Amino acid sequence: MDDMINDDTTHTSSTDRTTAAVATPDDLRPLGSTGLVVSPVTVGTSGLGTPASADGSPGPGSTAFASAALRGPNLLVDTSNNYSDGRSETAIGDAIRQSGLPEGRGVVTKADQDPSTAVFDRDRVLRSFEESLERLGVERIPVFHLHDPYSVSYEEASAPGGAIEGMLALREQGLVDAIGIAAGPLSVMLPYVRTGAFDVLLTHNRFTLVDRSATGLLEEARSLGMGVFNAAPFGGGLLAGRRGRDGKPATYAYQAGSPELLAWVDRADELATRHGIPLAAAALAFSTRSELVDSTVVGMNRPERLEQVETLRTTHIPEDFWSDLDALGTPPSTITD
Repeated sequence: MDDMINDDTTHTSSTDRTTAAVATPDDLRPLGSTGLVVSPVTVGTSGLGTPASADGSPGPGSTAFASAALRGPNLLVDTSNNYSDGRSETAIGDAIRQSGLPEGRGVVTKADQDPSTAVFDRDRVLRSFEESLERLGVERIPVFHLHDPYSVSYEEASAPGGAIEGMLALREQGLVDAIGIAAGPLSVMLPYVRTGAFDVLLTHNRFTLVDRSATGLLEEARSLGMGVFNAAPFGGGLLAGRRGRDGKPATYAYQAGSPELLAWVDRADELATRHGIPLAAAALAFSTRSELVDSTVVGMNRPERLEQVETLRTTHIPEDFWSDLDALGTPPSTITD
């Protein structure tokens, strides 16, 4: 659900180490009407812990990165029950157990369907939550998402005993501060948003330099007072300079980029160069400067990426860049929903 900064490596350094200093995040903003506060960027960890070590534990350096992320310039780290088959949460939990969770920092995680049966009902939501708590070693979660409910229909999820009932129960019991819906296709997201039951949403790949299709969804969420996480501002790396390698095609949002899309990105890259900025900085700013977005989820996997993303975030984007970008015309996104 998140994307990396021009890097295909999914592990960090070979030696775990903790970082004592804790950065002071700036430009904080409210997460909708939840009462929670977020930084402009949230650290995404979908690949954390992969590849696994020989004993099945998170790969070398995973805990060191998690520790650095929890002490870096961003308030939240985003993970999920099923990221790297649970190793993402395990690595973050190991970091918390080794060096603590700094005050004001938090871990956002997600309920996922049963990995063996694909069951995704009330009981599975509660089990997923308990599994996450055990891995993370925490007692509560600030934001807990219903994640990719593709194995059930919205009607099933909203029926008695369905997944939504489980999410509401966790909030009513005070085990989470806010509940969210996190998925990709707009047709999946909209019914959940319109229930008014959710406090936040997380969308990905559909509000970027090359795809604005989630604009209506985000506007509707805002009208309901919902907080918004926008993930994958680089579309899987394409907008951060990653192109196909080893004979593989360049991709956007897990799909091969069309010639039209790649040509548009080349023109945007040339435009950014003329303005003296990296295209990646503009791609990140597109999300972080938007009034429709509270925090942008960026996938990272090495401690140095934290600093690199912060450099991108604080890059000044000339105002006329945006009008020049609009002059390139509508980006030919490959996403149809």
